[in-house]
Amino acid sequence: MNKHLFFLLTLALSFNCYAQISYEKGYFIENNGKKVECFIENVDWKNNPTEFKYKLSESSESIKVGIATVKEFSVQNYSKYVRANVKIDRSSSNINQLSSTRNPIFKEETLFLKILVEGTSNLYYYEDGNLIRYFYGKDGHHNIEQLIFKYYLKDNNIRGENNSFRQQLLNNLECTAITPKGIEKTKYSNENLIRLFILYNQCMGSESVNYQEMQKRTLFNLNIRPGLNVSSLNVTNQVNTFRNVDFGNKLGFRFGVEGEFFLPFNKSKWSIIVEPTYQQFKAEQESPNSMVDYKSIEIPLGIRHYFFLSESSKLFINGSYVLDNVLDSKISYSSADVEITKSTNLGFGFGYKKNDKYSLELRYHTSRNLLSSFAFYDSDFNTLSMIFGYSLF
Repeated sequence: MNKHLFFLLTLALSFNCYAQISYEKGYFIENNGKKVECFIENVDWKNNPTEFKYKLSESSESIKVGIATVKEFSVQNYSKYVRANVKIDRSSSNINQLSSTRNPIFKEETLFLKILVEGTSNLYYYEDGNLIRYFYGKDGHHNIEQLIFKYYLKDNNIRGENNSFRQQLLNNLECTAITPKGIEKTKYSNENLIRLFILYNQCMGSESVNYQEMQKRTLFNLNIRPGLNVSSLNVTNQVNTFRNVDFGNKLGFRFGVEGEFFLPFNKSKWSIIVEPTYQQFKAEQESPNSMVDYKSIEIPLGIRHYFFLSESSKLFINGSYVLDNVLDSKISYSSADVEITKSTNLGFGFGYKKNDKYSLELRYHTSRNLLSSFAFYDSDFNTLSMIFGYSLF
């Protein structure tokens, strides 16, 4: 089993090194106003970037440029960033680090701001770790200001909220379709603010470019995952060595239903997975006279990462923490039965997916002790799985 694990990790790391990087059509504008048509590495940045890579042609070498020399860049039909000198409040929202000052503490910085809505009035977005800030501006991409929202600590150690962004919106988005009551219900979030800015631009007779709409992606997959297990079980008893038994390797069937929740950045390369799985292991031995009947519902909870090879195919690796819920299982000797109890272990896998529908995965499970409730017993249960997947949606 250790050889299988070593092979699995080596192969996964190799694919990590050679996974294709996606360069997509786009442009950037230099400080002198020159527009450069190119292919930009679309990382689908979670945090707003300070630099990016581009190629002048698909076959040329990549070049890195940064915020000092670029005042705007865009990945075609996907995202757009503008450089802006803005005042930003970086006050923490962590309850243990809250400021006792209600007003924002501004610091002037030069940032690449992500455009969410572009029109008569523009909405911008900035993310850096746990920090999320929205900005707004009119007259092109000039005079950009932060929409103020801040948590702070009141005198009685209760968390307060500074929702000044609502007054800013009321003052700057004057329109018959936008009412004070509607502003009062507006939250400091993508969905609420995008809807409001699009409504204002419509009211002003201006078309809006909704870049968030361009980035719509699959957020959830439901996958049917049958497969085959090659499992082994070795049992030892520290007091009675006559109950030591090696049940050897056995081929078994497994069936799982996997929910996959994609994280909204890096072009859905990361996902959270949960896969309730039925598995069974049955075996007999003559010396000593013994039998094992082990059935359980495994619940792997883990994370998966994809490496794109082309538009229709990708590799993936994943790691899971496995909760094992035993179903009426035991090891039987001629004179007594030993009940198998619930346990946990880890699972590591790598696989291939085609057309976002069909997948094949090889998964290694670390050793599981099925008799952990018994002081003098120890057991070593290992599994290597070949899993076939089909995405329902």
